[in-house]
Amino acid sequence: MSFWRIFSSTIAAFFGVQTDSNRQRDFKKTSPVPFILMGIALAIVMVLTLIFIVQQVLS
Repeated sequence: MSFWRIFSSTIAAFFGVQTDSNRQRDFKKTSPVPFILMGIALAIVMVLTLIFIVQQVLS
């Protein structure tokens, strides 16, 4: 499975717009581990982005 497919599927799930058919397709073909790791990475990026924005607003 390609990086971009995992990325786009994880982004869709992250924002709650993942279709059930895409979710089933993803987990029938591959392990959930790449999606879990991508989800953790995206969560870290989101938190760091929010910290940066708050620091810029408060300074």
